[in-house]
Amino acid sequence: MFQTEFEFTLPCGYQDGSGTLHREGVMRRATAADEILPLKDPRVVKNPSYLIVILLARVVTRLEGVDQVNPKIIEDLYATDLAFLQKLYNRINSLDDDRAQTTCPSCSHKFTPEETRAGG
Repeated sequence: MFQTEFEFTLPCGYQDGSGTLHREGVMRRATAADEILPLKDPRVVKNPSYLIVILLARVVTRLEGVDQVNPKIIEDLYATDLAFLQKLYNRINSLDDDRAQTTCPSCSHKFTPEETRAGG
């Protein structure tokens, strides 16, 4: 069966105004609209780096104890958690989970190329 939702645990967690830490959540696969519509958002037009904030706010469907995930919640994440979600987003929305190995022509060392990250 095709999986469309993925559970995750944030490394640090979102800390709300009362000091409660929220770590467990769910991210869904992105749609074409998730990637296209944010490009028209004035915050993204003004600052293209903001794209990942809008993307994640659209695809993170649940964060334990948080009523609704919105851009402000994503903005308030620790950088570690933002990077974690960005990597998860790229992994679940790639064509395959196994990136091709590449061989260095000079030394014949095999390695996996770095991922290209959505939103920066």
